[in-house]
Amino acid sequence: MPKPKIVIVDDDPHMRDGLQEAMTGAGYRVAAFEKATLALAEIADGSASLLITDMRMPEMDGLELLQEARRRDPKLPVVMMTAYGTVETAVEAMKRGAFDYILKPFKAEEIEVVAQRALEHRRLLTENEMLRSALAPPFSLEDFVGQSQAMREVFSRIHQVAATATTVFIRGETGTGKELAARAIHALGPRRDQPFVRVNCAALSAGVLESELFGHEKGAFTGADRRRLGRFEMADGGTIFLDEVSEMNPELQGKLLRVLQEREFERVGSSETIRVDVRVLASSNRDLERAMVDGKFRADLYYRLNVVAIDLPPLRERRDDIRLLAEYFIRRFSRERGLPARALSSEAMAMLESYDWPGNVRELANIIERALVLGKGDIIDIGHIAAGLERSTAKAPPAVATPVSNASPLPIQPLEEVEREHILRVLAFYHGHRQKAASALDISERSLRERLKRWREEGKISNLP
Repeated sequence: MPKPKIVIVDDDPHMRDGLQEAMTGAGYRVAAFEKATLALAEIADGSASLLITDMRMPEMDGLELLQEARRRDPKLPVVMMTAYGTVETAVEAMKRGAFDYILKPFKAEEIEVVAQRALEHRRLLTENEMLRSALAPPFSLEDFVGQSQAMREVFSRIHQVAATATTVFIRGETGTGKELAARAIHALGPRRDQPFVRVNCAALSAGVLESELFGHEKGAFTGADRRRLGRFEMADGGTIFLDEVSEMNPELQGKLLRVLQEREFERVGSSETIRVDVRVLASSNRDLERAMVDGKFRADLYYRLNVVAIDLPPLRERRDDIRLLAEYFIRRFSRERGLPARALSSEAMAMLESYDWPGNVRELANIIERALVLGKGDIIDIGHIAAGLERSTAKAPPAVATPVSNASPLPIQPLEEVEREHILRVLAFYHGHRQKAASALDISERSLRERLKRWREEGKISNLP
């Protein structure tokens, strides 16, 4: 997991540079700006963890920046820097939602303490949201759409395993609905009224992931200023979903194996053994059998996870469901976003059914939402769909006037080539910004780096944007 990012705004270059040096030395990622407008652009993508801003600045002052920043990210803590003469204004800023203020001049240690408290405040807000979500997961079985033979087999397997306590391993490409399948298993089972807790194993570094799973004691490591419960404790009595479990390092895989076998663990920094009653569901978009053969995934853990497997088919292998899914997303986004309901023209539907969907159902949902937002009139026509596909992959399939058969008219490409081309297009769209590209692709920045490194070593890419 990347370190917290602090955005600093001050038109005084000496103060700005000194503060950036102090925060960087304290182990944070820092983006420092002279103007508030530049900082707002940095905040817009949701990657900032804390904003530290001066009160008096040209063009846009600290109060205006506070309001705009919190409009973009309501959970973003804001710390105001102020001189003695503007303390009243700083107090007014706190009434408007600022987390705290600090008087100039101050020592580096003082601002570091304030920053730590602000970041802990944001972490607690996020954790509380997760707990509320776990106790009342926003899920309906109606969200799982499909009538194809492949999906009927998936539904049948979900119903078979839901009533049991069996560990289930859900396999499928990115965007096929692995989390949706996990939520369906939980919602149909006897633990439906207990927590459903998801952990994205790909998004967290090894050290952070261990603490996230098992919790830690106060003082267990630098920055551990309080005891924290892990996700296994939060899921006690319910279900834990280990999303992209293949990204775990071997040492942590061994600790997970013990939990699966013994249903017990210790928090980081503690010798106290904690027992839990948790149903474990796991998923991966990688071939774990291949990873096991290559020595990257423990065989004993693989067999523990793979008691029952559910394989989610890619959208290109369930083309009979594309019409159902498209109509479902039109109804859903019209209701949730307050958008006018529109019908798909036959040409637009034919284009959807002819495309190979490397991003699967998630990509289809994005295309439909974009067409509803930007379209005009009562009909979504072929132009709206083609524009969405061009934005998604920079390559729309050929337009057709009549529905096509299940056989795709597109040239057949190996899946890895499709993935590589798509990732490189997304990276180019974000002008080489890997964090933003990884977020758009719904993979970790580490996974993106590893892919790019491997393709470069294999001679499949050279210059990157």
